[in-house]
Amino acid sequence: EPKCDLKKNPFKVLATETLSEKALDADVYNAVATEKVDGTCCYVTNYKGQPYLWARLDRKPNKQADKRFKKFLHSKENAKEFHWNTEEDFKPVPECWIPAKEIEKQNGKPVPDENGHIPGWVPVEKNSKQYCWHSSVVSYEFGIALVLRHHPDDPGVLEISAVPLSELLEQTLELIGTNINGNPYGLGSKKYPLHFLTPHGAFQVRNLPTLKHNDLLSWFEGCREGQIEGIVWHCGDGCLIKVHRHHLGLCWPLPDTYMNSKPVIINMNLDKYDCAFDHQSLFNKFSKIDKQKFDRLKDITLDI
Repeated sequence: EPKCDLKKNPFKVLATETLSEKALDADVYNAVATEKVDGTCCYVTNYKGQPYLWARLDRKPNKQADKRFKKFLHSKENAKEFHWNTEEDFKPVPECWIPAKEIEKQNGKPVPDENGHIPGWVPVEKNSKQYCWHSSVVSYEFGIALVLRHHPDDPGVLEISAVPLSELLEQTLELIGTNINGNPYGLGSKKYPLHFLTPHGAFQVRNLPTLKHNDLLSWFEGCREGQIEGIVWHCGDGCLIKVHRHHLGLCWPLPDTYMNSKPVIINMNLDKYDCAFDHQSLFNKFSKIDKQKFDRLKDITLDI
């Protein structure tokens, strides 16, 4: 049973009654509202001449710089800016690391965010131990990824399919599953772990409340569609506005998520690849239950 402990974080961020300037400037009233899916963020872009999955890896300050930064944060009276030295203040990252596209730059150098981190990505290699769950959802040999999204012909049904990585180029996605973030959706099992990618913005929120604090609160608390981690508004200017259940003082994870309220169809279509997948691979296991329909995601078992 998922437990929720709001005391864990002493610096709790709670939403206020008013909309932020940032949200108003980005025209949040006309934005597309989507479900915030609880996993780990990934990105697809080219590496070694082919589309690759990249894992999120933030560049973090080293001990000395972190000390200076924390001291600066606690001495509120100096509202001046903190000065980072990008060459010397940060822990090393692998040579193939790239900074995230949307981050601010000054003199061509990435500017750390409000936590003192520089968000970025590293490519997920085929047999990576560190990113083994990431690598389980891609096959570079055949250029495909295991993706969960709405069924193209029926938005009330989910579909798990093999999607060409080339179709996902320059997209960010969420990796969810058995060994990610405490598995809030109850996917797979320890013996038969199950993971897949969900493109960001894949699940549009249909029955949206008004953008008033109380309406959001009662929507999250009392409505089937509200049994989600949060909402991300995709604004016309590319800006993302997020609200998490925790921002409203509500629990997450939940025993019964909206993600698990829809039937799901396996639609692999792997025949066209004319390929033999490794016996243990998720692609091989899913090809064995191709075209099957399950009542909920958490009902899928791969004990094949």
